[in-house]
Amino acid sequence: MNNLRVLVADDESKIRQAIGLYLKKEGYEVGEAKDGAEAFAKFNAEPWDIIILDIMMPKMDGVQVCQEIRKTSMVPIIMLTAKNEEVDRILGLELGADDYMGKPFSPRELIARIKAVYRRMGTKTSTEENILKYPELKINLLTREVFIMEQQITLTLKEFELFSLLARSPGQVFSREQLLEKVWGIDYYGDSRCVDTHINRLRDKLKVPNETSFISTVWGIGYKFEINK
Repeated sequence: MNNLRVLVADDESKIRQAIGLYLKKEGYEVGEAKDGAEAFAKFNAEPWDIIILDIMMPKMDGVQVCQEIRKTSMVPIIMLTAKNEEVDRILGLELGADDYMGKPFSPRELIARIKAVYRRMGTKTSTEENILKYPELKINLLTREVFIMEQQITLTLKEFELFSLLARSPGQVFSREQLLEKVWGIDYYGDSRCVDTHINRLRDKLKVPNETSFISTVWGIGYKFEINK
């Protein structure tokens, strides 16, 4: 996992330097951005393995940067904020961030979060046993690619984890609480709105002409993966 390239975007130089110091000790390559506009420019100019975004930044805030990045990339994003408000956490995660940390935080915990997020990305080696195939749909669990009618669909990391969890167990009903625990983790303190928002986004992205979007609602319980062919 060494040699990961991490972009740290925060308007406080001391925080950027402190994070950078710990990351470099882990063997990571570190880039810095002092505001959201610079962060987005550096994202477009160079390849990054992880991006750390402070929510409150000048020019473009972290939420705006995350939203723009998610239009073209699934690069893992961890968001930071000085506010310890649930609305910030939910907003960041609903826009496609992969994790969230409130300030102040332990640099060691941030390193642990980076490693956990990157582990969830998986390897880039594809084998047949890691490919799910259904009519009009193919999911590569290792490369995290989804194809509908041979067209690749761009999903965020959380969208992919949610969809692949459902697709691995066709017909099985998952409650919102189960999905929160399995996809966001037992330490996530959000509510079912986060699941519903991601499901709605998935349905929009996964629609097949004259068919459903593969995800059915089981009223009063949750959701299940379903093929109507």
